[in-house]
This record gives sequence, structure tokens and C-alpha cells, in this order.
Amino acid sequence: MNDDRTGQIAVIFTSIRNGADVAGYGEAAATMDALAAAQPGYRGVDSAREADGRGITVSYWADDAAAIAWRDHPEHTAIRERGRSLWYDHYSVTVTRVERAYAWTRS
Repeated sequence: MNDDRTGQIAVIFTSIRNGADVAGYGEAAATMDALAAAQPGYRGVDSAREADGRGITVSYWADDAAAIAWRDHPEHTAIRERGRSLWYDHYSVTVTRVERAYAWTRS
């Protein structure tokens, strides 16, 4: 696990799922995970979702150009549109540069 994200671009996606088409959402999420991981500049992802549908995904990129290329990727764009029409009641995206990163692991 790479815990030092200093200098990377973090794309923070927070969302509220509506509970519709759970199977289709799961398939699309798996496709997006694999597709993002194959993109130049991809550095990793952290994700969590609550039972009530609230979730957060933070993807990490080497630089702003890589994050923008991912945003504009045609398959990502198509699935984002499906998300708006089928799976989400709300989402927001925040893009920022990581200034410092810390981690701790129980030994």
C-alpha cells in the first residue's frame, strides 16, 4: 500500500445512491475501477459506502493532466451519464493536490 500521496492529485467523489439497479451499478463500478487503474498517471483509489447509500471514493493521480484525461475518458463519460440517470440522487467532485499524507498501521 502506498500511503505517501504527497504531491498527487486527489479526486474526491462523494455520492448518494438511490438503490436502483444494484447489479448494474456493481458491474459499472468494477469496470470503472479496472479502466481507471489502466490509465497513465493513476496512483490508486480508496472507497467506502454506508448502508444508507452515502459513499466516498478518492482516486489519486500523478498530476492534473492525468486526472483530467480520466474525467474526459469516453467510457468514463458514458458511465457517468448512466449514473446520473440511474444510480445517483446526488454527487459532488472535489479536486485537490495532496500537501501532506500520514498513515499508521497496528503491528
